[in-house]
Amino acid sequence: MNILHTSDWHLGRTLYGKKRYDEFEAFLLWLVTTIENQHIDVLLVAGDIFDTSTPSNRAQELYYRFLCRVAASPCRHVVIIGGNHDSPTFLNAPQELLKALNIHVIGSKSPSLDDEILVLHDRSGEPEIIVCAVPYLRDRDIRTAEAGESIADKEQKLQDGIREHYTAIAKQAMEKWQQLERNIPVVAMGHLFTAGGKTEKGDGVRELYVGSLAHIHASVFSEDFDYVALGHLHVPQQVSESQMVRYSGSPLPMGFGEARQQKSVCRVSFSGRKGELSLIPVPVFQKLENVKGNWEDISRRITELSATESTAWLEVTYEGDDIVADLREKLEDAVANSSMEVLRVKNHRIIDRVLEQSSSDETLDDLDVHDVFERCLDAHDIAPEQRPGLVQVYQEALKSLYEDDVSAQRENHQ
Repeated sequence: MNILHTSDWHLGRTLYGKKRYDEFEAFLLWLVTTIENQHIDVLLVAGDIFDTSTPSNRAQELYYRFLCRVAASPCRHVVIIGGNHDSPTFLNAPQELLKALNIHVIGSKSPSLDDEILVLHDRSGEPEIIVCAVPYLRDRDIRTAEAGESIADKEQKLQDGIREHYTAIAKQAMEKWQQLERNIPVVAMGHLFTAGGKTEKGDGVRELYVGSLAHIHASVFSEDFDYVALGHLHVPQQVSESQMVRYSGSPLPMGFGEARQQKSVCRVSFSGRKGELSLIPVPVFQKLENVKGNWEDISRRITELSATESTAWLEVTYEGDDIVADLREKLEDAVANSSMEVLRVKNHRIIDRVLEQSSSDETLDDLDVHDVFERCLDAHDIAPEQRPGLVQVYQEALKSLYEDDVSAQRENHQ
């Protein structure tokens, strides 16, 4: 009995404006091949299938095409739960149709616990595994608001609500298991943030409950669960000291902070209720590269990458002492004859000069975009008579960026 656990695909996600559909498609093709080669019987997808609640047509196409391919493979069952990025209504809409293909979708908390406890059968019709498919539990699903309650009260209610849900579902699952009188594994799924979980800066992982950390202790998962397949955190990791309570992590790096991270999916082979875990590395479908240092360091590294015919997307962090006002232009010239692209530029020298103009207690977070520009003008000793024209151009650029962002959001919703 082999299961494969993955999560956090975030289909449709962009990286600094760069669309990533080719990467998503390559991953899903690889995943189908892996399912066949590894003789996977059950695929578990632990939430955040899409990056937004209104996925683009292309993202939907990739999703449904993948499900069709898996349905035609030797894999007997697919179980998908909703994550905090997913629309429960959207995921649940084709629920009954997909069930005919042995694809089970639980987009949101169900009125009955039985809907989240799936007894899956083998080809001869005999029960072979119980899956407790618990989706992302939204605030409204597990907590009743009361007047005058404190933030601590709200957080405690969230923790208690999640714990009670998993306790109840474990109890009911074990009652089913005892009735079946078969030594089959009991597996749980979830999309949440466990206490002590590791994240990476810029990986896009959101706090799940506004105004509250609500990190859940691993003790909410019953010892009756033989494996717990989690989603939400993008770094592959085990929870607490248990190898069998795991985040599979995102299959693609969500940001440059994950550029050197080895992504993987989790394969668990069961003999009765005893499971053996192994990690299957996910190939890199689009290389991301961090380039840091002064201009000489950056230029040398780009030259080295060009010599290897790299197709990497670059994040460049300038850390030199000299001010390079035309850094972006110089970088574009440096990669002009290569297949690389510069997606992000961070000029720490300019930021440091801006912050030097502020008080000792002030941080960049305290300034708005207009304050930052004024500090930049001061940092570069721009003459007063030149400032009105530069400010006007800057404001026009801000307006253009805002309008582009609104248009992009509208296009995405369509």
